[in-house]
Amino acid sequence: MQTNNEKQPTLIKHPIILDTDIGNDIDDTWALGYALKCPELDIKLITTATGDTEYRARIVAKFLESVGRTDIPIGMGKPDKWKGLRPQKKWIKHYNIQQYPGAIEENGVNAIIKTVSAFEHSNKRPKIVAIGPLNNIADLLSKKPDIIHESEFIGMHGSIRYGYGAQKGNMPEYNIVHNIEASKQVFSSKWKKTITPLDTCGDIILEGKNYEKLLESDDRIVQNILENYRIWAKRKNKRSSVLFDTVAIYLAYSDKLLRMEQLKLKVNDSGCTIIDPEDGQIVNVATSWKDKNQFKKMLVDRLTSQ
Repeated sequence: MQTNNEKQPTLIKHPIILDTDIGNDIDDTWALGYALKCPELDIKLITTATGDTEYRARIVAKFLESVGRTDIPIGMGKPDKWKGLRPQKKWIKHYNIQQYPGAIEENGVNAIIKTVSAFEHSNKRPKIVAIGPLNNIADLLSKKPDIIHESEFIGMHGSIRYGYGAQKGNMPEYNIVHNIEASKQVFSSKWKKTITPLDTCGDIILEGKNYEKLLESDDRIVQNILENYRIWAKRKNKRSSVLFDTVAIYLAYSDKLLRMEQLKLKVNDSGCTIIDPEDGQIVNVATSWKDKNQFKKMLVDRLTSQ
């Protein structure tokens, strides 16, 4: 039994930068909500990547403003030629990026550099959590190569032994394939890297009592997620879609529920993330679960907590 004189364990808060292609697959929206509910995470910056990065920034801005987190700055990455359908545009139909009360940085990569540099004399190293294609992150490495000594990389990328739908075998994964050259640049660097490949994030679906608990919640973050999910899916659902990116958020503060392997990985010309003992760089990889059901329960409990 704990006495009043005993100290509570100190909560370690990890400074993170979230780099996201929110507004494409809906899992980024779930991941953003989850990150906001993690007391272990101190979100210093959110940057948007690929395609219409202002569209993506508007989703982030409206989400943050609606939950009272306009203390978090938003950085817009360089747009590319992605021609997606903008499936969440209805949610931001009347939202102008200029109305966001917080800081908006038009150069997302410069914003990352500035944010990381603020920790130059700190004993903490920021974690760059990338849950989309690696356009911004490759640009970051080109602009500031020594960023690898000042931060850590965490990502939702690749496939090692299992692919989409838990199919056995290595296969190309979207976040890698969208920009193979950028992925090669990041994975060939000597950065401290941790990833969740499809092996561990490719079948995270909330259903049954877990999903019902979300439907019953009046939490504003949960409401934002479900509003976007209904718009994205164009129908009501009895379960979530695959929530790939939530596992990367978990890895930003813990890996206790996962089995990790140190693997030498390389991105090949086909966009596959292959084990290459000779030419690969060491990556800390979440290759399987110790308790996936516990992760799902924890995810729901956190999202619905007041």
